[in-house]
Amino acid sequence: MRDGFVKVAAATPEIAVADCERNAQSVIALMNEAEKQGVKVLVFPELCLTGYTAGDLFYQPALLRAAEEALAEVVAASAKTDALTFVGVPVRAGGDVSAKGIFNCAAAVSHGTLLGLVPKTHLPAYNEFYEKRQFTPAPEIPITVEMCGFSVPMYAKMLFCSAQCGSLVVGAEICEDLWTAAPPSTGHAAAGASIIVNLSASDETIGKAAYRRSLVATQSARLVAAYVYADAGEGESTTDMVFSGHDLIAENGRILAENAPFGGSRLTVSEADLDFLAFERTKLGEPKAQTDGYVRVKFDIAFGATSLTRVFSHLPFVPDDGGELVRRAELILEMQARALAGRMKKINSFSAVVGVSGGLDSCLALLVAVRAFDFLGKDRKGITAISMPCFGTTKRTRSNAQKLSELLGVNFRTIDITAAVKRHLCDIGHDGTNCDVTYENAQARERTQVLMDVANATGGLVVGTGDLSELALGWATYNGDHMSSYGVNASVPKTLVRYLVRFEADRATDRRLAAVLRDILATPVSPELLPPKEGEIAQKTEDLVGPYELHDFFLYCFLRCGYPPAKIYRLAVRAFEGEYDRATVAKWLRTFIRRFFSQQFKRSCLPDGVKIGSVALSPRGDWRMPSDASPAAFIADLDRRVREDGIR
Repeated sequence: MRDGFVKVAAATPEIAVADCERNAQSVIALMNEAEKQGVKVLVFPELCLTGYTAGDLFYQPALLRAAEEALAEVVAASAKTDALTFVGVPVRAGGDVSAKGIFNCAAAVSHGTLLGLVPKTHLPAYNEFYEKRQFTPAPEIPITVEMCGFSVPMYAKMLFCSAQCGSLVVGAEICEDLWTAAPPSTGHAAAGASIIVNLSASDETIGKAAYRRSLVATQSARLVAAYVYADAGEGESTTDMVFSGHDLIAENGRILAENAPFGGSRLTVSEADLDFLAFERTKLGEPKAQTDGYVRVKFDIAFGATSLTRVFSHLPFVPDDGGELVRRAELILEMQARALAGRMKKINSFSAVVGVSGGLDSCLALLVAVRAFDFLGKDRKGITAISMPCFGTTKRTRSNAQKLSELLGVNFRTIDITAAVKRHLCDIGHDGTNCDVTYENAQARERTQVLMDVANATGGLVVGTGDLSELALGWATYNGDHMSSYGVNASVPKTLVRYLVRFEADRATDRRLAAVLRDILATPVSPELLPPKEGEIAQKTEDLVGPYELHDFFLYCFLRCGYPPAKIYRLAVRAFEGEYDRATVAKWLRTFIRRFFSQQFKRSCLPDGVKIGSVALSPRGDWRMPSDASPAAFIADLDRRVREDGIR
């Protein structure tokens, strides 16, 4: 189970109602197929050994006997597979009065053993459903049932725990259990279950698939768990219903894999990330496990390297869906603008000052400031956009800064800081020809001084332009562009900044504005602190610290998911396959780790800034870390994995 991944699957066999032998063979065939794919937790639909729609045939001893014989075949077949498998079967129990009747059960089998029976708790008796006619709800206390030659517990509050992996704990519920106000899975998760399986026979009606998808995703999020939902499909009776085999695998609110209604796939496979779920539960303050009344059953699984089928976006901060991207972009811009407007109202600010460089970050900050002023009903001339050319400024960026400001209708000023910086360098004994860090930072700090002083003169505040990616890497001059009155981009990563500016370009009704925004998008990212070469930008950020798309991927995995560097490396290699080779990924990941640790001192004294997403670095709310923490253990973790890959 390398990196915490365990392969799970939902299976929908083709069945024949009441033909238990045939159904057993269909189940076994899919068990064997799942074994070839390395599946460790496998789930079949509700009552799949008989068919969910058998109706009053469930009363017949012949059918119940055939179902038990079919289950015995499945149990025997499980000896040849290395998985915990759940199969739907009716069970007649003849214990005390409270436990008499026929129960709709999930039979848990593994390595040739029947481990236990989980009965359905909530039986539907509305519309097309009438389960209470044939079945009895789960007993309130555990009982022992003799079945297939095994004496096993039958109880709804049962967890199946891996003897080899403490984080692999599986709880089961059946169809309607999920659709109720108090699903049993809520208790399972509180008792420690990391994976919930649902054996279902949910018929298809208009609009139901979307609701089902939402229900499974939401429950996985509420429980901070993986959720494997196996739905009945072809072969169930169509007398009054049709079943679509809508199988779903979700994790913490995200659908990992899906067989769409009538999609035809018999096996839906993905990988649950148990390490991520454990990290998330710990971070959220996992409550003390509610273990009272639970029966725990151990099972054995042989873990090896888990091949990955799930998709990891190379742009985790940017939605893959175009429609969602548009909605997200509009919401983010509105959040930034409302936050800035709120701060201005609170401090009775009359103006806003933005340093515009002709680059992406200052472009977004200015767009946000304009929105904020429009929201407040203020004249855009209350925004002062200042271009401060110096040693590294190019004609292209200077021109774009001016055009953007004028087209947005704000007050634009050019304040050339060259003479001031030269005088400062002379004052401190710098010859002005050595393009060292002092040479660079003197420009950044002079610009901040100009912005702060103009803000004082106009009764306003300085709108910070630095983004989340720069904060993570420390790519800012301490007490230079690192400082502002309010940072509107502080939790927006560079890859998302680019998409927000593109969004504004695409929706711009003024063609001239759209053209300027697109040229800014096409301009290399640079602080422009070193002299140009033949009029072009000489200092390209991504040549120096690495591609932002890689760093944003690293940042998301490290902060949002809590992944160790070795796992980040593995997933980055997969996500960027064909774009960056393994050595390149390892090189820039080392850079990320070293810079993230060494630059914490800049994040420890950040100005206020609006939080946009789940990843942020504010020292007051989201990230607390000593400035002198060592990255040694994290570098070592990466180096071990890199050595395994044979990379020096």
